[in-house]
Amino acid sequence: MFSLTVVDHIMVAHSFRGAEFGPAQRLHGATFIVEAEFRAPRLDHANLLVDIGLAKDELRKVLAAMDYRNLDEEAAFAGQNTTTEHLAFHIHGLLAAACKDGTLGAGGQGVSAIKVLLRESHVAWAAYEAEI
Repeated sequence: MFSLTVVDHIMVAHSFRGAEFGPAQRLHGATFIVEAEFRAPRLDHANLLVDIGLAKDELRKVLAAMDYRNLDEEAAFAGQNTTTEHLAFHIHGLLAAACKDGTLGAGGQGVSAIKVLLRESHVAWAAYEAEI
């Protein structure tokens, strides 16, 4: 299996509902390093998995909708706790759609799985990985 990873980051504000979140129930900020790993069993005719520039641009586009925003106020997250795990799942879905609809070019159509990893700090991170 081949893989190609692109990395970016976002800064968000959010709060959580539920006693299990303790002080994180209050509005707070978070900075996430976001890694998007695209996987495919074969390369294209030019020996590429996916165009790295297109992958980088699409990740930035997906993240721009969240960057420097209060996620509590975003319609896409209404009624959701925007945990690190949930954000990884959300980003995965958007990148999978971009592969399927041709946004990532012909190489994107050959992507069989994506892993999205969000690093919240040097000691804590979460990911979502699935076939597409």
